[in-house]
Amino acid sequence: MPNVIRTYVRLIDRMSDYVGYVAMYLIFLMVAILLLDAVTRNVIQIPLHWAIEAAQFTLAAYYFMGGAMTLKNNDHVRMDLFYERLSERGKAWMDLATVGCLLFYLVVMLIGSISSLEYAIQTGERRFSMWNPSMIPIKVLIVACIVLMVLQTVSLIFKHVATLRGADLS
Repeated sequence: MPNVIRTYVRLIDRMSDYVGYVAMYLIFLMVAILLLDAVTRNVIQIPLHWAIEAAQFTLAAYYFMGGAMTLKNNDHVRMDLFYERLSERGKAWMDLATVGCLLFYLVVMLIGSISSLEYAIQTGERRFSMWNPSMIPIKVLIVACIVLMVLQTVSLIFKHVATLRGADLS
């Protein structure tokens, strides 16, 4: 495989790992927010109106930021009726077919998320609650994470093609 493809795969894999490790620590942030909310609401009788929504935003960020690393590490859910019985080349062909479907799905999600972000920017979209946070930051993050998942999917395509050719991309 050409060096530009090897470099692309290494770069995207590294970015996916970095974003995934940052996402991993968001769980601790979410637990801290929920714990703070529970203590202030039940112990000192001062409810924090922003806490539940902040925890929801943190969880959404966690899911989307972890997506590319999950793809890279092949940690997604797979139905193994006959996949394990396939040869390496058979697995690569099956993975290419499913990655093609994934790429289509991610592109549709990207189009929808960009449209949603444009709407949020044009209207100054805010959440209808007492806290009333802007929706723009979380929608920017979602678009960025879907872009990273698309880039990681292209990296997977290169890896599967390399497997079919008997090449190594590492």
